Amino acid sequence: MAFITLSRDNFYHNLNQIALKTGSKEKIAIVLKDNAYGHGLEPMAKMASEFGIQHAVVRNYLEAKEIESLFESILILGGEAVPGERFSYAINSLEDIARIPAGTRVELKVDTGMHRNGIAMNDLVPALERIRQKKLHLIGVMTHFRSADVLSSELFWQRKQFERVKKIVAEAGFTQIRIHSHNSAAILRSQDFNEDLVRVGIAAYGYNELPKVFDNIELKPVLGLYAKRVATHILKEGERVGYGGAFTAPKEMRITTYDLGYGDGWPRGDSDNPYLTAEGLPMLGRVSMDFVTLETDAEEVCIMDHAQKAACHFGTISYEMTTALSPNIERSVI
Repeated sequence: MAFITLSRDNFYHNLNQIALKTGSKEKIAIVLKDNAYGHGLEPMAKMASEFGIQHAVVRNYLEAKEIESLFESILILGGEAVPGERFSYAINSLEDIARIPAGTRVELKVDTGMHRNGIAMNDLVPALERIRQKKLHLIGVMTHFRSADVLSSELFWQRKQFERVKKIVAEAGFTQIRIHSHNSAAILRSQDFNEDLVRVGIAAYGYNELPKVFDNIELKPVLGLYAKRVATHILKEGERVGYGGAFTAPKEMRITTYDLGYGDGWPRGDSDNPYLTAEGLPMLGRVSMDFVTLETDAEEVCIMDHAQKAACHFGTISYEMTTALSPNIERSVI
């Protein structure tokens, strides 16, 4: 079966680069949502913990429970709020305040311009009042930048908005609140880190999506995707491969099917513009649900060792390439 390798050395290199830039690994909150961006929640969480990361961010309670013993705090971004000693829940709306049980640790997300989730600036004071009335334990205030990876001034505009937020929260009498706003792009772009946490997502996994005009921090991809040989045979000149016969052999060829397809989360793509594997082998014909065809008879092949490069071929981003990979693919740390 196809398999995924996870490079411990590369992961630790990336975390070390972030720690050097922000000044402390204690500030890093590793974002492990959606099966650790497709890398595998349990192995990535364990490696992060062994590196010394104390804080994590996940999508829901089920992900949090799986890694509960590994971190001092786990921020849960959505779903049902189940109180836990190490858990805190993001408040994304006024309605969230009403549904979260009293005494639960919460972190208030404020919409400073992304207009996706979060309390509107005009609702900030009423939200703080409701949190106090509901007897929720407010431990954090955060926002999310919409354009940190874009060459524009929008990052600085949102930062100014968030400065207003922090002032309002302080004036409302809330103390011992952890403040955080930096995502990976903002971390890679910024020079000043005076907040309590930084939320490190895609950068931890080895990808820098910033335009080249910004300072380049060397990051190394953690994930390698491999497929194993299923069957090898000789394709004669003029014979065609796969559904629709989309590839015609220009000569006699030794071809092999490998156990990876769109059923495993690999893109079907366009057979007229074939993807080249990490070893430079073009995929022949259409990708099937469970198989791809290559001109080789190797026992195993490296399909992808750099998701950002693969994403360029498919017109998408590294996030989608890795998160799409099936959790049923075996993952191992090397």
